[in-house]
Amino acid sequence: MKKTILPIVLSLAVSLGLLPVIKAGNRNVASVAAAAAPVSDDSSTSNAVSAVSAGARLYQQFGLQSLGLSEEAFQYAFKGFQQLASNGMLQEQVLTVIDFSQPSSKKRMYILDMTSGEVLFNTYVAHGRNSGLDYAEHFSNRNESLQSSLGFYVTKGTYQGKHGLSLRLSGLEDGWNSNAEARAVVVHGAEYIGSSRADASYMGRSWGCPAVPQAQASKVINMIKNGTAIFIYHPTQKYLETSKIING
Repeated sequence: MKKTILPIVLSLAVSLGLLPVIKAGNRNVASVAAAAAPVSDDSSTSNAVSAVSAGARLYQQFGLQSLGLSEEAFQYAFKGFQQLASNGMLQEQVLTVIDFSQPSSKKRMYILDMTSGEVLFNTYVAHGRNSGLDYAEHFSNRNESLQSSLGFYVTKGTYQGKHGLSLRLSGLEDGWNSNAEARAVVVHGAEYIGSSRADASYMGRSWGCPAVPQAQASKVINMIKNGTAIFIYHPTQKYLETSKIING
């Protein structure tokens, strides 16, 4: 696990008008991205450029390149996080990015504290069995598809299920992940994913859930439960071009 503090980039974001000054202990993320909205039509282009620039600096300061997360994935995640926060949809300033452009043998789940600037955790995560073998390549919002679903989610509460402690997810994007609750797509632990299988040709796969190593499940779930953002990324052009959260 790598932790990186971001005093420089947070100061930069404040100076760009992207983030207000955040007092220690302030967990109200509705204000985090409020200043990112354009103040006028004339300023929308320059604000968009500033947002991309701030995202690039955040990406560098988090040290995400060394952890394998692409800058493209982070930029989309950061933009969506700002949208959700400014719309009052989040309770905590935590962003989880799942990068399905990477193979299952890589640690492709990144839990980021957007207040302290820490990479809280980086671990393995499974994709749906019908999404592909080592790489997830096919995605669906349909019941019984056994595929992963792309896009933005907000975490809900926990429960005890057949996999132990599990975390409910609310999919926010119609046509992409809006059936997450109906499909029982949740974060849970599984023995078929983790470092013990790193030398296999591919990790075990779920029925569509972003399953994490069983030994780490409680830690991961308690970090991200109750109103944090999750973004499941893949460079699927149709999604990137039509997502209302990314393009909002």
